Amino acid sequence: MEEQLNQHPYDLDEETLFLVSQTFKALSDPTRIRILNLLFHKEHSVNEIAEALELRQSTVSHQLRFLKNLRLVKYRREGTSLFYSYDDEHVMHMLKQTIEHSKHS
Repeated sequence: MEEQLNQHPYDLDEETLFLVSQTFKALSDPTRIRILNLLFHKEHSVNEIAEALELRQSTVSHQLRFLKNLRLVKYRREGTSLFYSYDDEHVMHMLKQTIEHSKHS
């Protein structure tokens, strides 16, 4: 109880700090930004993402795994294909605002 009294409302616990830093790490990579920007508009398979962004399928799969582990993207299975879409409206909103800010500057 005494420990809670000493905490300020703006203090962040270690888990929150870690998740915030990992989210910014995800958004610091140009390839991941391109993938998220593509998924902002509609879901795509790994092959579609690779083709649209002119990347190797293995590169796309690696980046999607990173984004999935952070719960920034999700997938659904259709037969043998996986279709990816974004999974966090907050992060996508932040990404869209950052892109708009960059174009405005």
